[in-house]
Amino acid sequence: MKALRLTVLPGEFSVWRLAANEPLPSIEGGSFLSMTRTDDELSVVSASTDVPAGAGAETGWRCLRVEGPLPFEMTGVLADLSAPLAKAEIPIFVVSTYDTDYLLVKVADLDHACSVLRGEGHTVRV
Repeated sequence: MKALRLTVLPGEFSVWRLAANEPLPSIEGGSFLSMTRTDDELSVVSASTDVPAGAGAETGWRCLRVEGPLPFEMTGVLADLSAPLAKAEIPIFVVSTYDTDYLLVKVADLDHACSVLRGEGHTVRV
């Protein structure tokens, strides 16, 4: 796998959920916003400031964007990023889009995660 370039997005993010039948929340977005609906839930990743009161939320995440676009036939991207982070015991939450992948790490783990990824030959811009 070739070395990847990642950029740490500004701000703090939260992963939160609403009931599956809830309407999509009205959020402007900013640098990153993801909404996924399944039969069981509406899962949202947004700026922490956008989490509504009463939503079940996991707060305190920072977001690293893999610079793309990544071709669909490119393999091993998430494995090359997640395996060294797992070995370093850094939990992640991943969101993939049409063009690229986003890795969220806890605020307290950001510096360590960047160091681990750089140690694997990747470029990380903060």
